[in-house]
Amino acid sequence: MSAKRVSMRKVKEVLRLKWENGLSNRQIAKSCSIARATVAEYVRRAKEAGLPWPLPLGMDETELNKRLFPSPPSVPSGFRPVPDWTEVHRQLKHKGVTLFLLWQEYKETYPEGYQYSSFCKHYQAWSDKLDLVMRQDHRAGEKLFVDYAGQTVPVVDATTGEISEAQIFVAVLGASNYTYVEATWSQSLMDWIHSHTRAFQFFGGVPKVVIPDNLKAGVTKASRYEPDINPSYQEMATHYGCAVIPARVRKPRDKAKVEAGVQVVERWILARLRNVTFFSLTELNTAIRNLIKTLNDRPFKKLPGCRQSLFDSLDKPALSPLPVQPYVYAEWKKARVHIDYHIEVKGHYYSVPYQLVKQQVEVRITRQIVEVFYKGRRVASHRRSHERGYHTTVTEHMPKAHQRYAEWTPERLIRWAATNGNATAQLVENILASRPHPQQGFRSCLGIMRLGKEYGQERLEAACARALAIGGTSFKSIQAILKAGLDRRALFEQHRESPPIHHANIRGPHYYNSMKGGQSC
Repeated sequence: MSAKRVSMRKVKEVLRLKWENGLSNRQIAKSCSIARATVAEYVRRAKEAGLPWPLPLGMDETELNKRLFPSPPSVPSGFRPVPDWTEVHRQLKHKGVTLFLLWQEYKETYPEGYQYSSFCKHYQAWSDKLDLVMRQDHRAGEKLFVDYAGQTVPVVDATTGEISEAQIFVAVLGASNYTYVEATWSQSLMDWIHSHTRAFQFFGGVPKVVIPDNLKAGVTKASRYEPDINPSYQEMATHYGCAVIPARVRKPRDKAKVEAGVQVVERWILARLRNVTFFSLTELNTAIRNLIKTLNDRPFKKLPGCRQSLFDSLDKPALSPLPVQPYVYAEWKKARVHIDYHIEVKGHYYSVPYQLVKQQVEVRITRQIVEVFYKGRRVASHRRSHERGYHTTVTEHMPKAHQRYAEWTPERLIRWAATNGNATAQLVENILASRPHPQQGFRSCLGIMRLGKEYGQERLEAACARALAIGGTSFKSIQAILKAGLDRRALFEQHRESPPIHHANIRGPHYYNSMKGGQSC
């Protein structure tokens, strides 16, 4: 909407102050309570109209208005230059480009062209004829939409004949619809993140924003306003310098781009592979890659060019560069430090500084490294071990004197066990002696002592005696003995002879004694 024009009386005053009194534009603007730009505009129009000062005696306000603001030449609407709406639509995808800016450039080239309101109306009418996926407003290099297709592809194990369903990951760039597709074995967090890293590699850059659905692998808690992003997924986004903004719950229009992209992939790629039998994931992905190129090179129906050409001209130049090193997949978990200053990670125990006993820490797990963080600060790092039940201990994490921090010592555990019985104390002592560091046996000893509360001290003492006899010195051995009730049986039961059976068909020992010295059979 244009600004309201001031009265001709005030315009005359502007010209008088300028040409008769010689005031500056700033002074005139202050005197007439109008903007400096407005003063400059009226002076410019007066000069272009060739108006003298003082104004001719017979010139009234109507004539002055016509001279200063002449009507544009009357051009029939059918003869006005029609903008290239396809180019307008393409330019709008560039960051910072608005419809008003494009109209101004159009008017500079065609002064007799459409006014702004007509320009907007004609563009809207043109864009309404496009498909929904084409009409959405997406800036170049800004958004990448990701999701899994609902359809899967069967892969046959050539050895066993077992059939596994491969999941189909789809990524679509917002401005160009440039599409990436790959097959993975699952929708797990690891496959989800690895698919993202390969998609970024395929595009040769990183978008500003990644928009996933509320998939459990990427979003730990779905919310319309503040969804919780999985820590590993967030770490990946930080590594690549992009943001993750999940689509709102039950708002399919937030991800209409990928929904349409999934439909195109199912029709143009998966449908063509329906009669092909695949015997490996690599074989399936090779076939998909060949069809991706065909899909991205296929011309649009209602726009010039194709996905590949739009990607080259729009998205590719606007993508952020890839980092020097790709993201290394890592899982995050929370753990509580036990009194033996170790945490459990997938069955293996790793040490942390003993000052963190009973504190909750965050653990970052990669294929080779286990890192422990406390309040955002790394406090321990270990080479990852896959040996279940074993300990990885750094000497610096151990206290110089346990008395300075913890009340748990090997001597106290043995004394505590002795209150239950000699066998219990001997078993605890054996467990502590069997570990490279006695503190590594604290967990097992405490577990054994806790069994006394559940089964009673007498049964625990009997179970420990039996375990010592059979060499089963571990928490699981004691627990199994108590559960099976073996502690209630005598340790070595003597075999009692059964009385002889008398029967007519049974020969007694005298029969065989009488045959001694005879022929053997």
